[in-house]
Amino acid sequence: MSAPGTRRAVVTGIGVVAPNGTTAETFWKATQEGVTVLDRITREGCGQLPLKVAGQVPSFDASAVIEERILVQTDRFTHFALAAADEALQDARLGRADTEGAPFSAGVVTAAGSGGGEFGQRELQKLWGKGSRYVGPWQSIAWFYAASTGQISIRRGFKGPCSVVAADEAGGLDALAHAARAVARGTDVLVAGSTEAPLAPYSMVCQLGYGELSPVTDPQRAYRPFTGDASGFVPAEGGAMLVVEDERAARARGVPVRAVIAGHAATFTGAGRWELSRQGLAEAIRGALAQAGCAPEEVDVVFADALGTPQADRAEALAIADALGAHGRQVPVTAPKTGIGRAYCAAPVLDAAAAVLALEHGLIPPTPNVADICHDLDLVTGRARPAPVRTALVLSRGLMGSNSALVLRHGV
Repeated sequence: MSAPGTRRAVVTGIGVVAPNGTTAETFWKATQEGVTVLDRITREGCGQLPLKVAGQVPSFDASAVIEERILVQTDRFTHFALAAADEALQDARLGRADTEGAPFSAGVVTAAGSGGGEFGQRELQKLWGKGSRYVGPWQSIAWFYAASTGQISIRRGFKGPCSVVAADEAGGLDALAHAARAVARGTDVLVAGSTEAPLAPYSMVCQLGYGELSPVTDPQRAYRPFTGDASGFVPAEGGAMLVVEDERAARARGVPVRAVIAGHAATFTGAGRWELSRQGLAEAIRGALAQAGCAPEEVDVVFADALGTPQADRAEALAIADALGAHGRQVPVTAPKTGIGRAYCAAPVLDAAAAVLALEHGLIPPTPNVADICHDLDLVTGRARPAPVRTALVLSRGLMGSNSALVLRHGV
């Protein structure tokens, strides 16, 4: 084990369950092709709600990848997390046997916005419809926002640092940074990321208070950030998990380093105060670049937060220009989430997964459904853009006021 302070955190595995693909491979294929899967919500019990469009994960059979004893005690958001963690660990060539010798040097960190709303709703319906004796014992834990961290660590036998980040949407990036700091302090391996399942009726009702939600019912026009048609964002379910580990340990195992987590910073500017997010996001960008030892002109692509409201979009475009200077108006910017929706805490982790794949393939994915840009940005639209991508900047803001920036660099 390398001494703390000399350790560099790298990404060695990616697992994805998203509306446009339930593996990292299918996710990247659809993302680079600019496929849009936004559609009318078909989830049972949601037909009468005013929220009409979302990104839904299709054809996900949790029973095919998760044991029955775990299925019955977990919500859909944890099913996504377990499946994505399995894929990420397999991608990193890590199994239970690889960590049994040092279980305290393997951990889990996730971020979650609302936890297990579908499970909780089902049990509350039993409570009011049949009585307390019909409520299952797992109601006490399945809804909890930390459930995915707990279930992954128990299932895999990881006994090292385990935590959950609560920092609204930006918490997805903060979770990856938290994992990188744990590696720097001496932990060898962490599974890190976020998954969300906010499309059950109860969860959707809780979201209706968000003024930034798009009221548009046409899936092709509902989520169009940085345009004159911007009317808000479209929610989504799914997410991604990454394996973050010490670079020396990874190379000693002969595992390819997919990307380096080079820098991160976070700020807070207050709920709904989008004009202030300009300053807060710019400060987060500067902090992340400083930690990475990266000059603004070295950034090859920006994965934008892309909230989709005029005020928030303007603030983000100006923050990029403020932090990157003249380069901010020249650097390619993309927002692949416009094709799948904004999955709350999981949205920036899906962006981080796409950024790692963009670094590997030298290809910047497009921003689906978007044209006629009304901000001073080089937004990639229409089709993917080949480019020598060595450094990616991933941005995220939360509805409650958190701002976060993450710098990823090519692994070679």
